Amino acid sequence: MNGGLYRSAHAAPDGEPQATEDGVTLISVDAQVVPGADAAQEQALPPESTGAVATGSGGGTAGQSAIMAVGSLVSRIIGFVRNALIGMALGTAVGNAYTTAQFLPGQIYELLLGGILSSVLVPLLVRRRKADPDGGEAFTQKLLTLAVVALGVATLLVVVIAPVITGIQVGGDNTEAYGDLVTRFAYLILPIIFFTGLSALIGAVLNVRGHFAAPMWAPILNNLVVIATCGLFIAIFSGDRITAESISPGAVLLIGAGTLLGMVVQALGLLPALRRVGFHWRWRWDPRSLGLREVGTLAGWMLCYVAANQVAVFVVVRILNRVAGEDSASVLAFNNVFLLTMMAHGIIGVSVMTALLPKMSAAAADGRYAEVSADLSRGIRLTAVALAPIAVVYGVLGAPIAVFLFQGGRFTNADALAAGTVLVVAAFAVLPLSISYLCTYAFYSLQGNKTAALINLPVVAVRIGAYFLLAAVLDRSLSAAGMTAANALSYLVSALISLAVLRRKIGRLNLGSVAVALVKVLVAAAVAAGAGLLVVRLMPGAGEPDGRGEAILQLLAGGSVILVVYLGVAALLRVREVSQVMGMVRRKVGR
Repeated sequence: MNGGLYRSAHAAPDGEPQATEDGVTLISVDAQVVPGADAAQEQALPPESTGAVATGSGGGTAGQSAIMAVGSLVSRIIGFVRNALIGMALGTAVGNAYTTAQFLPGQIYELLLGGILSSVLVPLLVRRRKADPDGGEAFTQKLLTLAVVALGVATLLVVVIAPVITGIQVGGDNTEAYGDLVTRFAYLILPIIFFTGLSALIGAVLNVRGHFAAPMWAPILNNLVVIATCGLFIAIFSGDRITAESISPGAVLLIGAGTLLGMVVQALGLLPALRRVGFHWRWRWDPRSLGLREVGTLAGWMLCYVAANQVAVFVVVRILNRVAGEDSASVLAFNNVFLLTMMAHGIIGVSVMTALLPKMSAAAADGRYAEVSADLSRGIRLTAVALAPIAVVYGVLGAPIAVFLFQGGRFTNADALAAGTVLVVAAFAVLPLSISYLCTYAFYSLQGNKTAALINLPVVAVRIGAYFLLAAVLDRSLSAAGMTAANALSYLVSALISLAVLRRKIGRLNLGSVAVALVKVLVAAAVAAGAGLLVVRLMPGAGEPDGRGEAILQLLAGGSVILVVYLGVAALLRVREVSQVMGMVRRKVGR
């Protein structure tokens, strides 16, 4: 999500986060949760096929896709502006405290609703919309009423025990002032849980009724509010010394309340869209008629999946908070780098998966497992070919990217270079992340929610073990890079385990052709990386730019060389997927 740490991709029409990656800083260290096969197939129905759904829907599926694509791109750009301004306004120490506080609503929201929304509630809403005489309106009103009450009570309880939660999250390695600052931010930011849930629920109702534009664009309102808040903060407190010990109550109130206001505006911004699709929100308290036992049964494995991920989130935040007060990359840098990692996955991996999932689901439903296997192997090859140059750019140009995006104000050149080191490590996570997602999509096409959840348990165990191991052996200044490396390792383990299980379920996976393609891609990527490193080393700054001017020069020269060399070597090696990817890009640009 732009503007924040990562969260699973729930209730998103194209697999991307909805009131998440473009909204508040919400995270979930493994965002592999996606709608089940049934949900994906049912939601793929054209808006015009549902009568009133077409109203305000933007002119059908193609129009909606274009609107969502533009909205996603704009939202990502604005999200990076937001994150850059947060660093500029707060600096590293206070920025780490602020980011830590923003982890909390994401973790709690995921446990309350996030994992259940797309896998259980959205398919349920779709079925009732098709089966009920009133198009599922009464059922939806009752469900929203119960959800709003439950979210409100849960949010109130969490705010009351905020000091206990932040005390556990921060740990005992920080100063009392730092822990107190996280708690003060948490009091203001934790109410986001309610408005995040409200926004996601409204978005789900809109999606079920064929309206995707508003949920995609509403998070931009959130980012704009936070950007305005950061600008006001910089204007008012530019001359103040901002540290955990010296920050004033007014400064904490401004940035915390502004963050909360952004989520409030996002949720309220969705209400007009409800009226446009003809849904009327009435208060109906009748939880017994909702069939909650069925919902609970369906949600069990998803809750297991999400809970395991949140344990990993808790561990990584606690470890990174050990160095949050030091002059090194920590929570804030980890957040910013993860956004870049997810951006690459969102642009490439999600596009491939969105195209393949309906075909895989249909083939799996008919028992045509050879087609599922063929689609999966093709998806892996396409994803690898498209993501390899991006991974090379991150690995070779990590420092200039971080300087260009994040340096300024209280976020110094040294802070940006430290974040660049984390981005270099994240380059090795880009491809395993998307391949593990592809495998998870394959499981969901096979209706294998339970299998996906069980695979996730050893993956999270590996991730947490790597967190502790790397935290113990690495210098504290490399903690964020180490945690990123642990994530990359866990994605690789997830992909390997998933492929092994899928082979047992559906037979051969054409791994021979996949391996050949991956070897060719790795060779092209290695040559491109070497050429890029050579060019960057010969430029002013030699890979460690001192300011945006040098960073832009390195990005233009290094990025151009990497892309040209990669495409040239891939062509010489006859990587046929290159032409397919280029064709896909040309079609999107033309459209």
